[in-house]
Amino acid sequence: MRTKTMCLLNQRYLPRWAVFLLDIFICIVSFGIAYMILDGTPLKFQKVWSVPVRASFILATNIFFFYMLRTYAGIVRHSTFTDVFRVAAASFLTALSVVVFNLAYFAVSGEKIFLTTGIILYMFFSFTLMLFFRIVVKESYQYLRRMNSSSLKKRVVIVGMDNQTINLARALTTESDLSFKLVGFISEDNLNKSLNVLGKPVFSMSINKDSIQFADLIAKHRIDGILMVRDSLSMAETNEIVETCLANSIEVFNVPLVENWNKKENIQTQIKHIEIEDLLDRRPIEIDTEIIKDDLENKTILVTGGAGSIGSEIVKQLAVFNPREIVVLDNAESALYEMELHLSSEFPDLKFSTVLADVRNVERLEMIFSNYKFDMVYHAAAYKHVPLIEKNPHEAIDVNISGTVNLANLSVQHGIDKFVMISTDKAVNPTNVMGASKRAAEMYVQSLQEKIGTHTRFITTRFGNVLGSNGSVIPYFRKQIAAGGPVTVTHKDIIRYFMTIPEACQLVLQAGTMGNGGEIYIFDMGKPVKILDMAERMISLSGLKPYKDIDIQIIGLRSGEKLYEELLSDTALTLPTFHPKIMVSKVYVENFNSVSEKIQSIINATSKTNKMEVVIKLKGLVPEFISQNSEYQILDVHHQN
Repeated sequence: MRTKTMCLLNQRYLPRWAVFLLDIFICIVSFGIAYMILDGTPLKFQKVWSVPVRASFILATNIFFFYMLRTYAGIVRHSTFTDVFRVAAASFLTALSVVVFNLAYFAVSGEKIFLTTGIILYMFFSFTLMLFFRIVVKESYQYLRRMNSSSLKKRVVIVGMDNQTINLARALTTESDLSFKLVGFISEDNLNKSLNVLGKPVFSMSINKDSIQFADLIAKHRIDGILMVRDSLSMAETNEIVETCLANSIEVFNVPLVENWNKKENIQTQIKHIEIEDLLDRRPIEIDTEIIKDDLENKTILVTGGAGSIGSEIVKQLAVFNPREIVVLDNAESALYEMELHLSSEFPDLKFSTVLADVRNVERLEMIFSNYKFDMVYHAAAYKHVPLIEKNPHEAIDVNISGTVNLANLSVQHGIDKFVMISTDKAVNPTNVMGASKRAAEMYVQSLQEKIGTHTRFITTRFGNVLGSNGSVIPYFRKQIAAGGPVTVTHKDIIRYFMTIPEACQLVLQAGTMGNGGEIYIFDMGKPVKILDMAERMISLSGLKPYKDIDIQIIGLRSGEKLYEELLSDTALTLPTFHPKIMVSKVYVENFNSVSEKIQSIINATSKTNKMEVVIKLKGLVPEFISQNSEYQILDVHHQN
């Protein structure tokens, strides 16, 4: 049945000539009906012209007005008032013309050709039948379209019974173009079994793996998926529902709270498959906004890497604390322009500047520092992609180390009050060039803090992977799933810590208010996540089956990659702070002159083509840097020998 319906819906429109001929046929039938009606009455037809001649005259007149008014030009299945008006006008003008001709002939010859009653009956029947033809075609098409649309819609139930879910249901039932057909509600409350809301039943049951009722409901009502307002459920409830739905092979859709709906978008775009980010056990972070406001209000702040994943979020969060001015610095032209447009749109009262510059260019940085007179610097500019940096260690030194040195030195020279550096958990016992370069940058700002005469407070923040950042694993998996797979995982046992970008940046701002300088603050990243489990779950959440619809391939660890990331080195101690998710790491700080001399030696080595020499010098500064899955492992063997 669906195939036949689709065939009918996919037919080309009736050609104009076919509509034209059908209208002519309707006119012939109308004349015949009018003639038969009048033939059975006392009214007598005029004998001047024969019946066929009279019919031909009226038909010719009607065809003339069909052509003049182009009654056949519209698409019948999409007929509008304009199309109906043209048909009515053609019928009326035909009748009027015949009546006028009839009266004129009578005035000349004293005889009439047509009965006026017959002309009126012809006009009535021809217009009515042509209108009926168009209505039948249009309504038949709409009926088939609705039937087909309904058969293609996902049959869903909504979890919960409150104002939020009822508003969602109302939207689903009133907007016919949505790709969802609401079957009913599911509520854990013991409600009356005959209860209906908006004409839809409320099923009283719990959603868990052991629920036979839920499995029966899915089978009986052919449920394709469930809709839930994620923000109104706890993390435990959400995960329980998702696991149950995946076990029963139905899809899970997430809808934001009604008050958070984007008014510029339609409802269809608000309803999305639940994402893996929604299922990670991340409790909301509470920050002391008053302390942060006191620290940032009326300050001129530089954010390097301000168009990147972390930097842009820092800028957005800084904007709400009423700074005097924010300077967004980045060397990515397109991303910086997008950031400028976003800030202009979302923060119209914010004073900000976008500066296209590179942290490696110390002369350019000097001009910027002299021009703006910064109070604070948030340094987020860095190269971070481990395999790429492993192949190009020169660039890691230039950006991650030399760029940090340039900014740190200028901050001291210009009396900047506070310098907050964004580091990474890969700087702990680094196994790759990227992590080692970030550790070297940490060492430099820490040692500079201890140098006599340093007024600037250098604060380092260290955290793990952030969800959804550019090049991170979740967007990468999402693209692979959208492309039909396979999803590639480097190792079956690899695990990572994850934090959302807003969470990380909230803690960066909070950590920036702490300490006297020289500290490394580490964040509570929660529980580590097994990447293979994440890949399997992401495929399932997409409505597909892992290893069946989308394959997962283990491709081996990438160059410099660890199985397990660490937030602390073996020798580091941690101390608590007033914020439960922020700890301070106590590590040994080397003499500034020694660190500075070694870093300068590393920077000088980048002028040579031999990358081995660059890495040797980096290992000399960071002795815990032991390469893994890398061409540089040979250097560790030689060092041990």
